[in-house]
Amino acid sequence: MTDASRHTRIDHREVTTRSNTARHMVARLSTAIPALADIWQCIDNALADAPTLSVEVIRLRAELDDTRLDRANLLAAARATIGAYLDGESDPLCYLRDELAVRGQLPPNEGGCS
Repeated sequence: MTDASRHTRIDHREVTTRSNTARHMVARLSTAIPALADIWQCIDNALADAPTLSVEVIRLRAELDDTRLDRANLLAAARATIGAYLDGESDPLCYLRDELAVRGQLPPNEGGCS
């Protein structure tokens, strides 16, 4: 599993606060220098995207965390299956069947470990 401490944590509230502050500054500058109205509007539009992007980053991070957990559970089931086979257990595939059953990915007549 990847070391989560290597990943930069973004303060999403701070991103939104900075974006809002910058947008207020642009609004004041557009009043002070109306000749650059098109430029100010372009900058404001770009700054307005920051909170939306921040929300998307939060969603993607949660999705990635779920995927990592899913992968870890499948890997653990695979390792348990191999270990059970090497130990001579009578039904070494039961660990994989259990994990697949939790996901609803087994045919209806299949069961997990007994």
